[in-house]
Amino acid sequence: MQTILEAAPGLVPDRLRPLMEALSRTAAGLAQTIAAGPLGGALGTELGENADGDRQKALDVMADEAFLAAVRGTGIRHYASEERDEVLTVDADGPLALAIDPLDGSSNIDVNASIGTIFAVSPAAMAPGASVLRDGHALIAAGYFIYGPSTQLVATFGEGVLRFVLDPASGRFRAAGRLEIPAETREFAINASNYRHWSRPVRSFVDDCLSGQEGPCGRNWNMRWIASLVAETHRILTRGGIFLYPGDGRKGYEQGRLRMAYECQPIALLIEQAGGRATNGTERMLDQVPLSLHARAPFVFGSARAVERLAVYHDLPEEEVSALFGTRGLFRA
Repeated sequence: MQTILEAAPGLVPDRLRPLMEALSRTAAGLAQTIAAGPLGGALGTELGENADGDRQKALDVMADEAFLAAVRGTGIRHYASEERDEVLTVDADGPLALAIDPLDGSSNIDVNASIGTIFAVSPAAMAPGASVLRDGHALIAAGYFIYGPSTQLVATFGEGVLRFVLDPASGRFRAAGRLEIPAETREFAINASNYRHWSRPVRSFVDDCLSGQEGPCGRNWNMRWIASLVAETHRILTRGGIFLYPGDGRKGYEQGRLRMAYECQPIALLIEQAGGRATNGTERMLDQVPLSLHARAPFVFGSARAVERLAVYHDLPEEEVSALFGTRGLFRA
């Protein structure tokens, strides 16, 4: 079978090459289906709810089935997916485990916005659940495919973050350099419609960003929100920024809405490998352990200094975080 992932020797570890070829081949096929839009059928049709209670689209199911079929024979023992109730055993003798969000951002299918696939690879444990219920330091690879104006693969194998672009002429993913996140930023991403539900530290951080050059931050900020984790991550990896999806006061949102095993942990590894920071608001995300396959966590990541600054807001005295645009201890000389 023709190689679809073009990379210089050593960029992709030999033991992961069959898996990465299978994922890349499936993503390339999925990109064609997505590019056809309405001509490819009603991809955004709701089919019900997935195992974790989220609305499930036709393309969600199609992507999950395609990736599961593709990884057979590539060394995957355990397959954990957003669309499944439990971890599946694929190859009982396989040395690897794969956690995957087959189609992130599916609410954007019908509006032609960027969506993606997120994956994390770790050594397989003896029991299926044990391959997933551990901290992010177990990961040996992580990445995502983004289906946008161009289809790209962004991945880390523990030595920086690599970018590959699907060449329409050859049908192959070609290496396109490395990605690093600037330490400073003037851009934040958050769903501001939930402002009234946030904790005071999160509200104060956003208030200070919005106060602009005259406020405590001393600079003007821009806000972005795409509602696609892959698209938000890709923007931050290419030009910096900070992404916030905190827990809030609504029922079912106390721990945010993003899943640790196949969303937060793989993105956290990518961000750290690119020089950024990733936390649950206060603690390093890679140190956290999911208690179940679909366990959720608040998630903050991006340019290192902005993420570190947000964490400090949680340690400030109550009087310093309660006043709108107030003077914060972390800005004092």
